[in-house]
Amino acid sequence: MRMTFEADAGEEFEAGCELFVDRLVRWAEEQRLPVDAFLAEAALEYRHEGTVDGRLGLWEPRHVDELLLSWLPERVTELPGEEPGDGPGTVRTLVRFLHAMRLADPRGPVLEESLAAVDAAADRYPAAMEDPSRWGLAKFWTMTAAGQGVDVLNDAAMQRFADRVQAGEADFEQHTLDAIMERRLTGRGLAGAVRAEPQLPVVLPPDDELRRRAGASAVVAQLRGLAEWAGRDGRAVTGAGRLRMADARALVEALGTGDKTEGVRSSADLPRLGLLVEWAKKARLVRVVKGRLYAVAKARAVLADPLRLWSAAFDAFFELRQALIGARSGWHMESMLFDAYEAVLEDVLNTLYSLPHPMPWPHLRDSVHLAYRARFDIGSDSGAGLGHRMWFDHADRDLHTVLDVLEDFGAIEREHGTADPVFLDVDLSGPGDGLPPGLPAELAELLGAGGEPRDEDADARDRVRREELAAGPVELIRLTELGTHALRRRLLVAGRDAPLVGELAQAPAAGLLGVLADDYNPDSARTELAGWLAAHGARDAALRQLTDAVAVMVFRTRAQAMLDVLLTALPDGERLLRGLRGDARLAPLVLSALVHRDLLLPADMTDGEHLLVLAESLLQLVELAGGGTGAEEALRAQGPEVRDALAAALDSAHPDRAGLEELRRLGHRAFPVKAARRSAKGRKRRPGRPGRR
Repeated sequence: MRMTFEADAGEEFEAGCELFVDRLVRWAEEQRLPVDAFLAEAALEYRHEGTVDGRLGLWEPRHVDELLLSWLPERVTELPGEEPGDGPGTVRTLVRFLHAMRLADPRGPVLEESLAAVDAAADRYPAAMEDPSRWGLAKFWTMTAAGQGVDVLNDAAMQRFADRVQAGEADFEQHTLDAIMERRLTGRGLAGAVRAEPQLPVVLPPDDELRRRAGASAVVAQLRGLAEWAGRDGRAVTGAGRLRMADARALVEALGTGDKTEGVRSSADLPRLGLLVEWAKKARLVRVVKGRLYAVAKARAVLADPLRLWSAAFDAFFELRQALIGARSGWHMESMLFDAYEAVLEDVLNTLYSLPHPMPWPHLRDSVHLAYRARFDIGSDSGAGLGHRMWFDHADRDLHTVLDVLEDFGAIEREHGTADPVFLDVDLSGPGDGLPPGLPAELAELLGAGGEPRDEDADARDRVRREELAAGPVELIRLTELGTHALRRRLLVAGRDAPLVGELAQAPAAGLLGVLADDYNPDSARTELAGWLAAHGARDAALRQLTDAVAVMVFRTRAQAMLDVLLTALPDGERLLRGLRGDARLAPLVLSALVHRDLLLPADMTDGEHLLVLAESLLQLVELAGGGTGAEEALRAQGPEVRDALAAALDSAHPDRAGLEELRRLGHRAFPVKAARRSAKGRKRRPGRPGRR
């Protein structure tokens, strides 16, 4: 049971969702807790389809709030006369189940915080479900039809209603429909978030070290100096809100901006000082009120902490489009970067984030050019001409201006050198071929792993870029640790998964292994696991915590993935697993892991061990198929010979007795025993599980 599925893994998610909801409902019945299976499925679909990270096991208050007050009201239709589903009760039970089954993401809130978020939204939930302004388009028309007595479950009746609407013969609330359409057109609806792939884990120094580096930044010193100069009493500015020239000359000298003041009549012609003033305004350090520039009183705590000040300036950088690359005269034209500044800056920094190697300028440039082509509908090179090339050159110059300031600020580092072979040795014969494992999604897409058909011009650009990279030293760009720290904070605020090596050091054993199995590449998993062991005292006792967490995991596929982490991420993983071969709780998983990696030959196994591996394979097959009807179909697909395998597995010593009993029931339904001399008409059919609403 994975807790994160790729955005396009529809069948895998459906199977995992069905299995999860089935187990949830059983557990809720045992615990006598309320649950609505349909609403539970809708909740999982929200986390998978409607959020950027798709982590099913992480429920922050914002997720609870959006699910109950936006997603369910928009998408779930409760017809007049139907008993309304218990949305808050279902979410409470769902998060309790996640924690009870050790499926909750350890980087998320504790159980009590999630439950408190449900309580905070529960009173508003019924009104939200009935509020037409929150409905989706399909729900609006369904509820409108039902309110007029139409049998909405009858396709012919709904078609007749649609014909009446088209003919203007059916009443409906036009203003509500207009509001729904406006929400859809403006993107304020919940059509589903664009999934952002998790970034590679990063390593960062302690905050005290980051604070020391931030304090050494010249920009931080200049911003603080400007705020101190403005002070509580403020400084007079011109009618246009600019610094007076005398003050500007004094500040250039005091702050060391490097602007040339000789012969300059207006502070508007001092670009570096002007950028600094605008930067301080956007960072909410100073403001202009009634003709005077004041220091913002609430910013004192920020100014006193170099790391907070640096981070505030980093966030404000996304608002400096005009000050950095805006037109400064009537004849100056803005570049394509000006129109796409914030989006391109975000993409550039996200591309640099967690990269194991510095990004060569040619690769970064070409990735930005692809964004321009899509945004401004620029065709292929064959039809571009001189004008388009000038557009790209203009935008490249502006991007270098932005990078210059980011380098001075301390967010990026640049040098000239040879590009890493990963940027050169890429097989362009097919999407993604030849790419090394573990690359961030942004880089993998840039290097040709997007899976989209490639045209001749794209291949030509690739060849030119490779020649450029191979010709000699190129500009290499990477984020600094300060830049990585600030960008990671932005990624987390946006709801993205941005792992930090060491953040799981105090996580429960099951949470640690689950996250490493779902989200970490092998190298990062080894580092994180080593840190966890170091933080948990005696190694043998810590390892017992980890193996016990695997032993009690009720989802067989997840337990297997957790054990595989120990095998691959521990230096002595193979020795550990071989020592667990006789553990009755873990033997089926241990044997399966060793056999799968050819570390154990079938000839070296006993008959009993063969049966354990067989039973484990069938139990995991049931889970991967989603249990229920899907598992029956999966068993039938193995052919009649699976009957003997089922019988043998059921006689094994596998420790999951509940799983074996479920396997027995599924086997009987998949391969019913025909009664002698009894016709098919005489047998009653067991009703199948109803389909999705």
